[in-house]
Amino acid sequence: MTGLVKAKEYDWKDSNMALIGSDTDREVKKESAMTEEAWKGAGEKTGLQIWRIVKFEVTHWDKNQYGSFYDGDSYIILNTYQEPDNEELLYDVHFWIGKNSTQDEYGTAAYKTVELDTLLDDKPVQHREVQNYESEMFKSYFKTLNIMSGGADSGFRHVEPEKYNPRLFQVKKESRKKISVKEVQFTKKALNSEDVFILDKGLEIYQWCGKKCSYDEKFKARSYIQETLKPSRGGKSKSETVEEESIPPNHSFYEALPDEELIPCNDETDDSLPAMHRLKDVNGKLEFTLVAEGTLKREDLASDDAFIVDTTKECIVWIGKDADASESSNALAYAHEYLKKSKHPFISVTTFRQGVHRESKAFTSALN
Repeated sequence: MTGLVKAKEYDWKDSNMALIGSDTDREVKKESAMTEEAWKGAGEKTGLQIWRIVKFEVTHWDKNQYGSFYDGDSYIILNTYQEPDNEELLYDVHFWIGKNSTQDEYGTAAYKTVELDTLLDDKPVQHREVQNYESEMFKSYFKTLNIMSGGADSGFRHVEPEKYNPRLFQVKKESRKKISVKEVQFTKKALNSEDVFILDKGLEIYQWCGKKCSYDEKFKARSYIQETLKPSRGGKSKSETVEEESIPPNHSFYEALPDEELIPCNDETDDSLPAMHRLKDVNGKLEFTLVAEGTLKREDLASDDAFIVDTTKECIVWIGKDADASESSNALAYAHEYLKKSKHPFISVTTFRQGVHRESKAFTSALN
């Protein structure tokens, strides 16, 4: 995760926090949000809205590309919905960090997410999502989650098909209802018999079906080629479907792929325990202290502070209804910094405000 690992750590001692979270700070954010062109119409009706961060600016993401993200970018996703028999609009706002996104990009995404939250009067539940570690909620928004290499300055729309850099996608059934399409290392050794793979050469597209793949994976791959890849080629591309059991070894599909070794995954074994930390403002200085480890209890939460609850599977930022303004404003950033030093730095982060947001079942079940 290049963008996150290389990020410079926050140094709260040297930052001017006097106005952070104050009424003045909120008014400044609110005024800024109201003049942000990208937020016009945000959250006014049910549905999904997505923005991409381009050179510190919030830009609308093409609706035809919803579900597709570049690993070199950061995005903001707003889901506006209503519950049955209730006309009130409710929100979940996520900022998604590509594995090669820079600190400037995801920092802007995080700041602008808070700005959008302020514009919507603190109603949204905020979430941090990191590529390949997305929450089930986030993945549920899209029929297919498609991760592509590149970023704002290297998108396919700026590249002629004839000069296109070939890519290899894996189409994999993750669960009964979820099939993912993800770009994988460009090598023959990435292939396996259980899944379907798409070789995208720009004007030539191949669908390679492993001998043990499912019908659903074949259907999803075919739909992805027809609905996503081909339209972006101006109708000039041709596609071919090949079966592992019948394709000859000298077929152009195999000849296009190098036989390079797979880059090993360096994920270390995570033997860490669930933990709860308190963020407390003591005479104008924020103190971050461990409250409990192993067994987490609801009675340890206090309404006058903010807490970071790490279950090792997800991280919850819980903000008490009487929490200090600086505690409330900085809790998400502290959670981000805390996770960077953990063995699971990329798990999803969700913020709940006591008395404002309904807590998830996963969070309540983690507290004894």
